[in-house]
Amino acid sequence: VVDADGRKIPFGALYGQQKAVVVFVRNFLCYTCKEYVEDLAKVPRSYLQEANVRLIVIGQSSYHHIKPFCTLTGYTHEMYVDPQREIYKTLGMKRGEGSNTSAQSPHVKSSMLLGSIRSMWRAMTGPAFDFQGDPAQQGGTLILGPGNNIHFLHLDRNRLDHVPINTVLQLAGVKTVNFTNKPQIIDI
Repeated sequence: VVDADGRKIPFGALYGQQKAVVVFVRNFLCYTCKEYVEDLAKVPRSYLQEANVRLIVIGQSSYHHIKPFCTLTGYTHEMYVDPQREIYKTLGMKRGEGSNTSAQSPHVKSSMLLGSIRSMWRAMTGPAFDFQGDPAQQGGTLILGPGNNIHFLHLDRNRLDHVPINTVLQLAGVKTVNFTNKPQIIDI
């Protein structure tokens, strides 16, 4: 993988010493990926530190797109890219829209039409007009490490087939997050 400064890092180094939640996104212009990563950004660093877990997002574009995507989404955890999609291929992540089940990611707020329009607008108004990765590539979520331990693997079948973030956090031993904007009612 490649970091935001263009440095290459072996994929195994990301989870070799400690457990890591690794989320592969479709591409950085994908509205469902943007909205999912916006919610990943809400995971407090303290929750991850308490559980000794890393939170990592991997895209499949040039590393030049990492910093703008982090700024756009408010994501401050680790992010890398796999520009040749080697890891995507090795893990068997699909290309194209698989089963169009009525799955709806709880983290996607936009309709397909509005989200697609926003994605195209970002592509057309971005500093370099490109699609920031293969638009047909699907992503996935893994919990890995330390070492070669694979605790969880989910390969997305389509753009809305994300694993709910709290499910992944629970499986990794991390406290869950309230993603609603509604105030919580506390009984005393």
